[in-house]
Amino acid sequence: MGFQNWSDDVILVELPREPRMRDELKTLIGIVRDRGDCDVVIDFHNIDIMTSTSISALLRLRKLLTDCGHQLIFCDVCPATKGIFAVVGLDEIFDFADDKFSAFAALQSGQECGTRL
Repeated sequence: MGFQNWSDDVILVELPREPRMRDELKTLIGIVRDRGDCDVVIDFHNIDIMTSTSISALLRLRKLLTDCGHQLIFCDVCPATKGIFAVVGLDEIFDFADDKFSAFAALQSGQECGTRL
C-alpha cells in the first residue's frame, strides 16, 4: 500500500487488492492511532472486491478518525465496490469523492467532505 503525506494533516492511501488489503488497513489504523491528528483519503482505484474483514477495518478506521474530529474520504471507487457498500448499507456512512484531488480540495476548504453514493 502506498502512504503519502499530502500535507501536515492529510494522508493519502492507495489500497492493494485482497487479501493484502486487510493487513494494510490494520497498519493504517495503527498509524492513525499513533499520529492522531490527520484526515485520511483512501484511493480505491485498484479495488473491485472486498471482504467483510476489510469492511470491518474501514469502519474501525472511520470511528477512530471521527472520534478525533477528523475525516475519512474514499475516492476512485469503481461501480462494483460502490455496490458492495450499498448492499451492506454503508453508502450513507462513508464519504466519497470522484478522485483524490476532489477529496483533498474538500478537506482543504473545510467543507463536510465527499458525497454519498
